[in-house]
Amino acid sequence: MLNSLTINNIVLIDRLHIEFEDGLCVLSGETGAGKSILMDSLGLALGQRSGRDLVRHGCAQAGVTADFYLPTGHNIWSVFDQHGLDHDGGQIILRRLLNRDGRNRAYINDQPVSIALLREIGGMLVEIHGQHDDRGLLNPAGHRKLLDNYGRHQALLGKLRQTYGKLTALCAQLEQEQERLLQARADEDYVRHNLRELEQLAPEGDEEQQLAEARSRMMQGEAMSAGLKDILASLLDKNGIDTTLRSVIRRLSRMALPDKTVLDPVADSLDRAANETAEAILLLEETLRTLEFTPEELENTEERLFALRAAARKHHCPVDDLPVIMADFTRKCRELDNGDDAVHHLQDEVRIARGKFHQAVAALSAARNKAARQLDRLVNAELPPLRMEKADFITELTPLAPSDWSERGGERIEFRISTLPGAPFGGLIKVASGGELSRFILALKVVLAQRTTVPTLVFDEIDQGVGGAVADAVGARLKRLSAEAQILVITHSPQVAARAAHHWLIEKTDKNGTVVTTIISLGHSDRREEIARMLAGAEITAEARAAAQSLLQS
Repeated sequence: MLNSLTINNIVLIDRLHIEFEDGLCVLSGETGAGKSILMDSLGLALGQRSGRDLVRHGCAQAGVTADFYLPTGHNIWSVFDQHGLDHDGGQIILRRLLNRDGRNRAYINDQPVSIALLREIGGMLVEIHGQHDDRGLLNPAGHRKLLDNYGRHQALLGKLRQTYGKLTALCAQLEQEQERLLQARADEDYVRHNLRELEQLAPEGDEEQQLAEARSRMMQGEAMSAGLKDILASLLDKNGIDTTLRSVIRRLSRMALPDKTVLDPVADSLDRAANETAEAILLLEETLRTLEFTPEELENTEERLFALRAAARKHHCPVDDLPVIMADFTRKCRELDNGDDAVHHLQDEVRIARGKFHQAVAALSAARNKAARQLDRLVNAELPPLRMEKADFITELTPLAPSDWSERGGERIEFRISTLPGAPFGGLIKVASGGELSRFILALKVVLAQRTTVPTLVFDEIDQGVGGAVADAVGARLKRLSAEAQILVITHSPQVAARAAHHWLIEKTDKNGTVVTTIISLGHSDRREEIARMLAGAEITAEARAAAQSLLQS
């Protein structure tokens, strides 16, 4: 419920603090006293649109603070958790600051928030209804939610959202699969032709580098081989170094000397040189053998390398990516071969999901029809005491084509009325006059409030244009409604005011030469005087006081 409202520097209000109570709370006062300013101030705290003209003349900033209390089990706390807002002990403080230059700041429990979030939270705390209010009950877009809340269809709605979500996902998957298969069919000849080419080529990941190195090695080896053969021939020639060394060693061994040991060091050195030369010849012969290749081998290597590079150019990729390209073509061919099976499988899943979705729609539609008939019966029972015995109220459920069904269900829902027997039914705001509209809203609220989660309802002069027994019936229903929620009523009707559990008087006073709006909590005797004023006008008579006392007692 709304605990208090603090207003600073709003139009005629310099500073005002109101402590509210539970039950039926009435605010009254003469025309122009500032009741509309009070409603504008409350609207500011709830996140409604503002204008810089609301800032009191001569002030740079205006502010409004609304203090609420809600039990721990209320669904508003999940929204707090979702947005990371602190909440402790069930208290909610909404604060709005408005600068003269039009800049706004909003706070929830002293945490800065956006105006949109303030409006979202405010809408869960207070509903404001007036004679010309075009939101809430008057907007057909909200009638579906009102009926579902009344019928307590949350579980059915959850099942519907679940089945609709699965159906939507499967339909998107089927469409994607069909599109992919269609595209694959269009490119089938191209895909299969390229796959055959690549399969014949059989590319490997690092093949280009290996082939390029082998080709380079063979081309370099061809030039080296001729020179090495000439060197080897020089070494093995009859006049070559190997032959010469062997000949010298033999001549030394045959020489007749008194002491042959004199030549031993020479013979050893020549022998080592001959061995090293022989080893060099062997190594050179081995090198030549490694450089040997056939022209066919070079030609095959070049053909393979050039074929891989040509394929890479065709597919606009590096040579090493050709196996990836081939794998992609293989996958596409496999999809072509198995595509129909995948599509048929998804089509079966879509049929099953659609059947479950239709069942969920049918279950919700049945529950909505049942709740609508009950709502119609209860609302129509409220109309005769409000002097609308000739009017009729219906909740119209218009079936939609299955193609238009969604997670919101399979029908369009609108509250419609007929004010005269035989007259066509129409939308609330289009058919009812101002006084009739306020009474229809009241009748609906009395019924819907049994299951509402909004703790505070505000009715701004909904009894305008009615009096006598009708005003008394309005007061009786507001009193009954206050058992379900906190009710704030701005009224000119003494019959409504007499039913209040708490009564405040809004009036203008002179403060240091400036007119300001003030609010006073009325006790029993002051209430009698105010109700007498509402009955008699400017001059309060003894008869008016007696009538006021009678109303209070009744």
